[in-house]
Amino acid sequence: MRALLLVNPKATTTSERSRDVLVRALRSAVDLSVEYTTRRGHATALARTAAESGVDVVVTLGGDGTVNEAVNGLMTAEAALSGMTGSRAQALPALAVVPGGSTNVFARALGLPRDWAEGTSVILDGLRDGRHRVIGLGRADDRYFTFAAGVGFDAAVVRRVEQARLRGRTSTPALYFRSIVGQFFGDDRKTPPLTIERPGEPAESDLGTVIVQNTAPWTYLGDRPINPNPSASFDRGLDVLALRGLAVTSTTRTMAQLATRKGDPSGKQVLQLHDQDEFTVVASRPQPFQLDGDYLGERQKVHFVSVPEALRVIC
Repeated sequence: MRALLLVNPKATTTSERSRDVLVRALRSAVDLSVEYTTRRGHATALARTAAESGVDVVVTLGGDGTVNEAVNGLMTAEAALSGMTGSRAQALPALAVVPGGSTNVFARALGLPRDWAEGTSVILDGLRDGRHRVIGLGRADDRYFTFAAGVGFDAAVVRRVEQARLRGRTSTPALYFRSIVGQFFGDDRKTPPLTIERPGEPAESDLGTVIVQNTAPWTYLGDRPINPNPSASFDRGLDVLALRGLAVTSTTRTMAQLATRKGDPSGKQVLQLHDQDEFTVVASRPQPFQLDGDYLGERQKVHFVSVPEALRVIC
């Protein structure tokens, strides 16, 4: 079995020594090649090339951003998809994720341990036993995502966190909380800019933020899962939580419901959609946009599609 290990050398929870241990462990089970990413988008190119060269498994060591790039490389591998006789998932290499980032939402949503060493042990067992599952993905325009996307307030918070990390701050729950508060009181909440359009359904307008989930939870704050749409699943379509406006009282109540795990958020300002095949988010002015926790700039229109049974993952 041929495998490629994609290493993000800036992964926050691993060291050079731990990476060496991981490489030796994987080489005991597979014919392994190792590549280190050097820039944004590099993992996408490396994973695409691996898929087109016939690699059986792509392993990532990094955070959710590295996973997202690898998935996009696999899903856009033309040679792997052209002339395939089975399903897309069977034609592509399987994906194995060793958690190496600060949050590791995707790996934890798959049920993998947070610790990279324990996660590696699970992956080795899966490789030896041929154990995997097939999951669905989300697609936003031409880019795939594994667990979540956001337009508006949610993405603006991600942007603030990324800017703070570039200044040397460590990604912690406290940093996210300060970013939420700072963005909330700095936002223009008087004219909510977002509308959700669905085929054959009336438009939902005057929305201040749109959160899209491909699985649950949406994210974690430390050990605590944050679950706007608890029914979201890799095995179904996309789930949506949107807020009509960002009034102080109602938004604070919704955030408290999420933080205290009191079930689904409720209230007149809350819009929830479950198991959606496709929809479009349209903005009256450019809005922040994020996929899998990576800020991708501003957009005025994003088309979301559920892609069922898209990828095999070792778990």
